[in-house]
Amino acid sequence: MRRDLPGSTLGFEDTYPQGAETLMAALFAGGDLMLSQVSHISGLEPYVIQNWVARGFLPPPVSKKYSRRQLSRILIVHMLKGVLPLESIVSLLSYVNGHLDDVSDDTVDDSRLYIWLIECISAPPGGEEEALGRCLAEYQEPFPGARRRLEQVLRIMMTAYAAAELKKKAQSMIDGLDAK
Repeated sequence: MRRDLPGSTLGFEDTYPQGAETLMAALFAGGDLMLSQVSHISGLEPYVIQNWVARGFLPPPVSKKYSRRQLSRILIVHMLKGVLPLESIVSLLSYVNGHLDDVSDDTVDDSRLYIWLIECISAPPGGEEEALGRCLAEYQEPFPGARRRLEQVLRIMMTAYAAAELKKKAQSMIDGLDAK
């Protein structure tokens, strides 16, 4: 089944387990991305992305180029901002990865977190917990309790994604009402 890559303008085929991973790898096959490319992929205006960098939500680009890790963070924030306040998203990501403008204290690479999120939300109904277990099976804790934090954050993100989908469905239903 074709679905939107969460937080982006792109679609991917989720009928095979590595659909999102393959798409993300292809995006970076030629190296890191320019702001215009990140803007196009995310659907965000360039000034929004630059504002997030200025506010410390992600590390600044290197030589004006954004890494896969940075794009993943941008897509996560963009996906969650439809249902959570920006301050809550920052707190959530800081809970698992410390200072958001410094990757040296991260417990998980944002690109890995993003792919795990996609794997969990792409699971068949009722299979989310099994998918979460598969994703975290190989995770090596950098400190005791890191896995528990990561699990909590992924569950919150999965719930927020489901809420965003329900919000879209409700809006679609409202848009479909007969005008009388």
